[in-house]
Amino acid sequence: MSDMAKDAWRKYLIQLQAHPLRTKAITAGVLAGCSDAIAQKISGIKKLQLRRLLLIMLYGFAYGGPFGHFLHKLMDIIFKGKKDKTTVAKKVLLEQLTSSPWNNMFFMMYYGLVVEGRPWGLVKSKVRKDYPTVQLTAWKFWPIVGWINYQYMPLQFRVVFHSFVASCWAIFLNLKARSVTVKAD
Repeated sequence: MSDMAKDAWRKYLIQLQAHPLRTKAITAGVLAGCSDAIAQKISGIKKLQLRRLLLIMLYGFAYGGPFGHFLHKLMDIIFKGKKDKTTVAKKVLLEQLTSSPWNNMFFMMYYGLVVEGRPWGLVKSKVRKDYPTVQLTAWKFWPIVGWINYQYMPLQFRVVFHSFVASCWAIFLNLKARSVTVKAD
């Protein structure tokens, strides 16, 4: 690793230690923005939609990072920091039965109502149609991520790891949440 990258990583770790919530929120926002830029490119949008990108970043910053921060702190309290395989399985199961369905539903509603500016009736219809597929797909993917996260990641890195993987997941979710094909500008 170059000296510049090592120095940047060291500074990031200092911020993560000194200001964990703020650092996780910023990280989640930046990664959400990167995933949206990639999703826009994949979907054929020629000119980057800056408003959409900023609203997705806002979602990561204001919701994704803070939600993950407090979720992982709560899980550590509930399970008293244990990392044995049975406890990890319980954490993954609890997360998949509670926050996973909520997060996917919330993202789809946020995307339709805020990002696309669609009326509630259209968003509700879109969620009703696509949510089951999204959630079933999530249950095939996220338990593995959850297992790795709870088994191998220290508490302070769980949101960062989750945010990184979520940026990849968000590309799928972002493309699935879109109501209509957007013309390339």
